[in-house]
Amino acid sequence: MLESLQAGLKAWLIPGLSALLAVAATYVIYRFTLALVRHFSESRTVPRLFLDAAARALGVALSLLVLNGTLAAAPEDLPYLAAVRQMVTLLLILSLTWAVVRLTSVIGEVIVLLNPVLEGQWQRARKVETQTRFLVRCLNILVVIIGLGAALMTFEPVQKLGASLLASAGVGGIILGFAARPVLSNLLAGMQIALTQPFRIDDVLFVQGEWCWVEEVTATYVVLRVWDLRRLIVPLQWFIENPFQNWSRKNADLLGTVFIWVDYTMPVEPLRQEFSRLLKVSPHWDGKVELVQVTDSDEQAMQVRFLMSAPDSSRNWELRCAVREGLVTFIQQNYPAQLPRLRARLVDSGGSVSEESKDGEGADGRSAEARSADGKRADGKNAAESSR
Repeated sequence: MLESLQAGLKAWLIPGLSALLAVAATYVIYRFTLALVRHFSESRTVPRLFLDAAARALGVALSLLVLNGTLAAAPEDLPYLAAVRQMVTLLLILSLTWAVVRLTSVIGEVIVLLNPVLEGQWQRARKVETQTRFLVRCLNILVVIIGLGAALMTFEPVQKLGASLLASAGVGGIILGFAARPVLSNLLAGMQIALTQPFRIDDVLFVQGEWCWVEEVTATYVVLRVWDLRRLIVPLQWFIENPFQNWSRKNADLLGTVFIWVDYTMPVEPLRQEFSRLLKVSPHWDGKVELVQVTDSDEQAMQVRFLMSAPDSSRNWELRCAVREGLVTFIQQNYPAQLPRLRARLVDSGGSVSEESKDGEGADGRSAEARSADGKRADGKNAAESSR
């Protein structure tokens, strides 16, 4: 066995050295050419983006291609030549798949680069970015499937298995369709979303009670960034089957409301003036909507609604909080007695009626404790007289 191993090494000495020198020379020439191209080209041009993304994969693929050509010219009587050729072919297919995936990934970056977010055109830019990212991911999946299939077809047993599968393609397709139904449904839902555009990258959504932004769209799910920096992962099929709110579908403008309950004795005009002042000093108000209305009332108080507008959801939230705090402070400092109060009617033993409020004072200005003590004294006096 040792003699056969030595004979095999001697037989591979010259073809192996030739192949090694050819691969080394090819790689050196490639790196030198790559350095020249990078030196004399701008970094943000479209050809340069493709070259930088696939440079390493193209170098490996080119070296393996030269090695494959060298082995094709080698003598046929070399030991293990068929196995080496098959291995090199397999690596060549994988490296080419790697290079194509890198090139297709750059397509999305190039399209986004050619469609920058300009003033007044952010909707179009985000629409292009969303469609491009999804289509690029689908294309990458397709390239990987084809590449792996081509790599496996280099093995003869797999070729026979493929022929048998083709013969039973009907039954196999049905079984595969049922098994991969969730994946296929998400892929189809992703294609529908990419074409119809119910939402785009950076859109503000309200999903399952969460206020969030669309951060990433993959081939099967969407990554949503919640306002507190949590991430919500939602399958694409969910957006097709369930309703959701898109707060920036056409534009990002939003109306905000603040509701405050006050007593019926509270005048509305001072609130309207203070609300106007708070909006004018706030940097979050866009100057479009300013409205104060009494929208509800019950037996105890009335509800005042303050309606305002803001350029986007984040500034709308900040504006609402600032206005609510300012109005509450204004009422506390200027109209503390006009906060919601609980009124009651007290009837003493003499049949007289007095109105009570939450602080315990009636219409005559006396406290409930004083009137209760008077009532008790009157009851005691009446009882003493009747006993006589």
